[in-house]
Amino acid sequence: MGLKEHKADAPNTLKTAVISVSSTRTLAEDKSGFWISRHLSKEGHQVVSHRVVPDDATVIADHLNQMITDQQADAVLITGGTGISHLDVTIEAVKPLFVKELTAFGVLFAILSHEEIDSAAILSRATAGTIGNTVVFCIPGSLAACKLACTQLIFPELGHLLRHLQKG
Repeated sequence: MGLKEHKADAPNTLKTAVISVSSTRTLAEDKSGFWISRHLSKEGHQVVSHRVVPDDATVIADHLNQMITDQQADAVLITGGTGISHLDVTIEAVKPLFVKELTAFGVLFAILSHEEIDSAAILSRATAGTIGNTVVFCIPGSLAACKLACTQLIFPELGHLLRHLQKG
């Protein structure tokens, strides 16, 4: 089965969750998370949860596991905490949970970012992977980065990714 057949056979509606990582923003101030949630809905997906959690690896991992087990999310988009400061712990919290890592995601995101922000793209550690039948994306917290990752990489492939997780 080729790419066209896979995409035609992919689900159109996924249960999705958004986790914004920030020790300074509240849910009301979460521009990136709200943009992601709003556009997931526009894409036809169900947003089962949108939360802001602090930059704490245990809290991030706990909330991610809740989205997967309690909310049964097909996809979780985590925004923030992917940089290189000592406070940025999203990758350290999430990557050990991956059963499979989607290594091309970080590379492709870096290439697209480089076109927009030049060499500053090396500061991002964006990554993606699977945990059971859930695909998880960790993307930077800036609104521009969220828009870039979602419109160019994540939204076009969500159904296709889930189809592979569910049907092999």
